[in-house]
Amino acid sequence: MEDFYQYSIKSLVLLAFTLLIRVFAGKAVTRFLTKFEGDIKRKRVSIRIINLFLSIFFILIIAAIWNIETKDLLVFFTSTITVIGIAFFANWSILSNITASLILYFNHPLKIGETLRIYDKEFDVEGELIDLSFFFMYIRSAEGHLITIPTSAVLNKTVIIK
Repeated sequence: MEDFYQYSIKSLVLLAFTLLIRVFAGKAVTRFLTKFEGDIKRKRVSIRIINLFLSIFFILIIAAIWNIETKDLLVFFTSTITVIGIAFFANWSILSNITASLILYFNHPLKIGETLRIYDKEFDVEGELIDLSFFFMYIRSAEGHLITIPTSAVLNKTVIIK
């Protein structure tokens, strides 16, 4: 029973430490983007990436604290990765959307809040870029409509930033 209390206290300390790192990381990202004149609106995506790595860190340390055997943890992770791999293979567009969103985030001069026009042979889209997530680009048209476009489709189109 004493082990349970020790594990619980260690888990709570780790949780507090992880949340503290999360707060400091958010402030560091803001300072970094401000100092180097980066788009402060990209903070959201940067924080998502940091949170992903912090979650992985938290899960691994919790497993070590509670003495979960490496073999059991390995079975869990390989099973999870296998299921995710099958899901990506079954729906290849999900993987291509995630990859496209990362390419747009790091290598394209798109900024949230800018007005842009996306040329398509059937229907051109024009409006303000509201958000860029892992799967979709959200654009608010001049009429007030919210338009969602898969990020993989945007890579194949001509985009003009106004």
